[in-house]
Parts: sequence; structure tokens; C-alpha cells
Amino acid sequence: MAHPTGKKEESRLKILQAAGRGFRRAGFGGAGVDGLAKEAGVTSGAFYAHFKSKADAFREIINIGLSNFKNSIEKLRAEFGEKWRVTLIDIYLGDRRTCDLADSCALQSLSIEVARGDDELRASYEEQLRLIIAAVADGLEGKPKQRREEAITLLALLTGGVTLARAVHDPALSVEIAQAIRKTAIKLGEH
Repeated sequence: MAHPTGKKEESRLKILQAAGRGFRRAGFGGAGVDGLAKEAGVTSGAFYAHFKSKADAFREIINIGLSNFKNSIEKLRAEFGEKWRVTLIDIYLGDRRTCDLADSCALQSLSIEVARGDDELRASYEEQLRLIIAAVADGLEGKPKQRREEAITLLALLTGGVTLARAVHDPALSVEIAQAIRKTAIKLGEH
């Protein structure tokens, strides 16, 4: 028999995974607790047993999603060495642009939701974003201020580019946007 704490944590993880998909797909306002709970295969009561509110779950989803993105950047840096940046650009403008929105990057899909959020959510997001900026900057060349500026620019290009490319109906225009962003993002690293 499973330990009760293990069951509780398993249930919480299941809810977080479903809520993350739901928030990325429908946005904060479009995802209701009943729908998020149903997607996780639990009752709304079970949802509230783990989170005091939908906003509480959303804040945790943001923290997890951004932390996962930072960890992915660090893994790319370790695995691809000097080529990590181009690999990130290609993954972000390829798979992260074309995957189902429910599976997209939290930075790209949920940042606009955070902009509409309360001070606590925005502060939590900012803390995670600072860590992402540092993880990117640590893998770049140049003086600290220059690396930080390049990291911010790269992140803005990628997230903005994917947002625009996802928003258009014409697949050819989506590819054109991705190619233009890729070209500019690669040039950023040429000093």
C-alpha cells in the first residue's frame, strides 16, 4: 500500500501538470477550477485540498514552468558547449513554436497572463525571470552588463517571435517570422 503522503504528492503533481496544460492552453481567465480538476481526473474539492485558490495554483505553475526553462538552458549549456545558444534558438523557434499550446514554454505562453496578475504573482515571476536571465547571460561572452543585455534581448526575441508566429493563421508567415527572428537572434552573438 502506498504511503498517504506519496498519494497526496502524486495527486498534487497530477493537478499541477493538468493545470499547467490548461493555463497554457486557455489562459488564467479561460481555465476554471472545475475544468482543471476534470483534466487532472480529480474533483474540484481535491483541487482545493492542494491549493487555496486558482491564483495559488497559477503562481506555482509559473514558478515550475520558469524554473524548468532555466534548468533546460543550463542543460543545453552543459551538453552543447559553445553551440548551446544556437541550439536554444532552433528548439525555441522550432519545436516550442509548433508544439501544442498546452505543452508550450511557460515564458512565452503565460507572461501576458502574469502582466495582468497581482503584485505577488508578478514578484514571483520576476524572481524566476531574473534567474533565467542570469542562466542565459552566464553562457554568453563579453562584459557582465553586455551579457545581461544580450540575454534579455535574446529572451525577448524568442518569446515575442514565438508569440507572433503562433498567432498567425498562415503557416508560411509563421515560418517567415521564425526565420527572421532566428537570423537576428544568431547575429546577437556575433561581436
